[in-house]
Amino acid sequence: MTDAFTSALSQARLVRSGEVSSVELVELYARRIEALDGRLGSFLTLCLDRAMDEARSVRPGDPRPFAGVPISIKDLYDTEGVRTTYGSAAFAEHVPGADEESVRRIRAAGFVVLGKTNTSEFGSVPWTEPRAFHAAHNPWDIERTPGGSSGGAAAGVAAGLVPLAQASDGGGSIRIPASVCGVFGLKPSRGRVSAAPGPFSLLSQRGPIARTVADAAALLDVMAGPAPGDAFWAPSPERSFLGSAGVEPGRLRIAFTTRPIAPVEVAPANRAAVEEAAGLLEQLGHEVWEEAPPADESLLYRFPVLWAVSMASRTPRPNPDLVEPLNRELMRMGDSTSAPDHQRTWEDLDRALRPVASFFHSRVDVLLMPSVATPPPRIGEFRNDEQPLMELIRAGSFTPFTSLWNVTGQPAVSVPWSFDSLGLPVGVQLVGRPADESTLFRLSTQLETARPWGDHRPPGFDEG
Repeated sequence: MTDAFTSALSQARLVRSGEVSSVELVELYARRIEALDGRLGSFLTLCLDRAMDEARSVRPGDPRPFAGVPISIKDLYDTEGVRTTYGSAAFAEHVPGADEESVRRIRAAGFVVLGKTNTSEFGSVPWTEPRAFHAAHNPWDIERTPGGSSGGAAAGVAAGLVPLAQASDGGGSIRIPASVCGVFGLKPSRGRVSAAPGPFSLLSQRGPIARTVADAAALLDVMAGPAPGDAFWAPSPERSFLGSAGVEPGRLRIAFTTRPIAPVEVAPANRAAVEEAAGLLEQLGHEVWEEAPPADESLLYRFPVLWAVSMASRTPRPNPDLVEPLNRELMRMGDSTSAPDHQRTWEDLDRALRPVASFFHSRVDVLLMPSVATPPPRIGEFRNDEQPLMELIRAGSFTPFTSLWNVTGQPAVSVPWSFDSLGLPVGVQLVGRPADESTLFRLSTQLETARPWGDHRPPGFDEG
């Protein structure tokens, strides 16, 4: 038999051998969701009857790599016949007629979708409190946010409501919740996972949240690759990502820093985690030194322009009267940004980021830095309806280390590392060279072996 914290790869092997049935797995997670998600709010929509019907059709020996294994889908992404709200009242009753490409590939791999996980409206902020529905809570302290915008996904994985989750990251939305919930999350390289049939996104990438590196690598293998008509895609790796996760990384050149681009305070536990990780990496044989990438604060101020234009150009365009104050203001900003101004923003970013690219190209294989700067805020702490743009400033004080890598398009992971004085998880971030998720998986596996985190379970959610 298995429990709720058994890895997805192990569950797949058990189903394939007939030792466990998919029906048993769906029943296990359905019981936990019913008993525990009232405290967490990790799901916005469940489709457990449909999941059970799919589970009944799975037989031992099914060749699909994840036949019968449960999974969740972030509620920013279309699922055929299952409500998809994007976290907004404007789409509260929206039921898509087709799966988007990453969901289609997940289903084709044999996964059984349990439901749609909670997200901030349109994924705009690094906490998960959509006004139209309910907040998601951190299983390590239910008074605090699980981060965002993939907060429901990370909370569900951490609390054992699902073995792994599909998520996305447009400014840190995988790495932030992974860090504060004590799980592993990867933002893939730009173009690694197709956004079909929707338009290509320069900032936001779909990716995995999981309890183990191997599970995350295997889920990325399922999702990765271009779809016909994609305008841009990342080059294919030499071997599967799961295969890479099992290979020694060799001696890597690793720079580390605890200094954010913006002048914000970094909590002692978050600094200490990076310094401890740097020490362990040096003990493991890597070349490690302290150095920050050559990026300046102005990069962070250009990011909201890009996000505002993406909000204003959403199709279908939401009714502004049904949109939260921050996103309504971002839509207004996007509408008032001219095409030349938008183009100049990208050109300015391109020039400013070239030294960062050279930093990795000539000298560094991996950069180590904090995933977030502070403990996660309490539910509602950063809400500001009177001055909604203040929420972005508050977001920057919490998460100054992540959005740069959405602009560069480089892969980055958050690795569970330690706990702060409040008993809250603290992750460290590893940033790789462009299109080099494989090195991040190899290095993360080495850290997972040297300093295991898989047995860490939040109190009150820890029974399997």
